[in-house]
Amino acid sequence: MQRQYWEKIAPAYNEEIFDVLQNDDKAIIRSAIKRIASPRKTVIDAGCAIGKWLPVLSPLFKKVIATDISAKNLAIAEKTHVHLANIEYCRVDMSAGKLKLPPADVIVCINAILSASLKKRQAFFHNLSSCLKKGGHLILVVPSLESWLLTRIIQHQWKIDKELFSERLPGIEAVKRYRDIRQGNVEIDSVATKHYLKEELHLLLSKEHMELTAVKKIEYGWNTEFLKPPKWLDQPRPWDWMMTAIKNK
Repeated sequence: MQRQYWEKIAPAYNEEIFDVLQNDDKAIIRSAIKRIASPRKTVIDAGCAIGKWLPVLSPLFKKVIATDISAKNLAIAEKTHVHLANIEYCRVDMSAGKLKLPPADVIVCINAILSASLKKRQAFFHNLSSCLKKGGHLILVVPSLESWLLTRIIQHQWKIDKELFSERLPGIEAVKRYRDIRQGNVEIDSVATKHYLKEELHLLLSKEHMELTAVKKIEYGWNTEFLKPPKWLDQPRPWDWMMTAIKNK
């Protein structure tokens, strides 16, 4: 996803973008943050968007560096959270080249590494590592490819929201979708969006000198996937992956 996309969507962010904070009913992410937080530590919110997690982070840390690719997102975040005095706002493209951010003790990155571009994703993961102190903690949340596949299997087998799921695509579009899915890029509101396998994440983080400390599912209700989920559809539920890791080098 390009900067232009996020600048365009910023004014309607609450209506257009899934709210992980609100839908994390078991507060798994918040609990993970609290376990490693300290009033002596600095945390980077990498890809903070309009700052939904800033009221969670600000009371727990000495300083919060809120970064985002979109200037409009940051302007909304700063205006919304003007009462939070320990936040520094920085327009940063985490998928670009070398960054000038000082290394932090903790990085929180929630559904921000979504680009269909392998090059941009590789840069983003590398910059997460370079912006984290040795021994620092990363809390990473990303969309699950396994969950997306499960959703499509369930939809196809029980014909849920049939009118919304096309069974046929024009040849050129079908080839594009096939090439995308091989890289975990799936269509969300007509935008190719990266989804991740659990083992893929393990490998990506280890290549950036990150040692996994926990892998958890952030589960959501089926109404996040279907307009009319059947009443019998409960478990298993759709999910994002949450990975916590320590930088070991």
